[in-house]
Amino acid sequence: MNAPEPPALPEELVALLRRMRLPYLRRAAPEVCATARAQRWDPAEVLRVLLVEEVAGRDGATRSMRRRAAGFPSGKTFDSWREADSTIPAPTQAALRTLEWVGRAENLALTGPSGTGKSHFIEALGHAVIDAGMRVAWFSLESLTATVSRAKVDASIARVVARICRAELIVVDDIGQLPAGQEAAEAFYRVVDAAYERRSVAVSSNLHPAGFDTIMPKALATAAVDRLLHHAHLVLTEGGSHRLAEAMAGTGVAPLIDPAPPTP
Repeated sequence: MNAPEPPALPEELVALLRRMRLPYLRRAAPEVCATARAQRWDPAEVLRVLLVEEVAGRDGATRSMRRRAAGFPSGKTFDSWREADSTIPAPTQAALRTLEWVGRAENLALTGPSGTGKSHFIEALGHAVIDAGMRVAWFSLESLTATVSRAKVDASIARVVARICRAELIVVDDIGQLPAGQEAAEAFYRVVDAAYERRSVAVSSNLHPAGFDTIMPKALATAAVDRLLHHAHLVLTEGGSHRLAEAMAGTGVAPLIDPAPPTP
């Protein structure tokens, strides 16, 4: 049997809450007030519970907005991360998950073969950063290049880079999958230089950062890597591709089910 609906708030009070822009408090108020009457809460407790509802609602909305703004590629979090299957040492995983390095504006360079969980781990860290009340900006090297290159049209590069650096964590994923030219190297350098000792930059690559000069102009690559690695945690992954292993084992997709034969 469904519980009866709590009495609605007086229209004047609803109007005041709308004017004060307290949507989550307004939504929770009827039930909280009904409970408070039944259990004879102290007025201060009623006020506390209602304000907690408003703060929790605003925090949740902010996290959702920041996830959308981050541009995460797939929504992978630590809920689906298999810690035991990763070649990243467990103590290193635990230390990175504390996010203390983000608070210190240190960097992360995660390098290793394709399919070894680099992007999943960094994306999960990104979601954790947002859950901790901070912001994330996620790019591939190609999307970062496009973003900075577009700013050249109206000479707004400095403004665009400054906007990127508002995020406490800036991610550049999958460096090395494709050759990078002058524009890509310049975009990468501009962001790493602007973030240096102010914001954390996390990169994933199948190349060690020392080899970035094999895919982009040497002078810019050297300058960017010098700043990137100065305050960086360098983490290596090893082994074969988890994606390929799942495909070979037939666990990468849900099994197909033959349709039922037609009824005669």
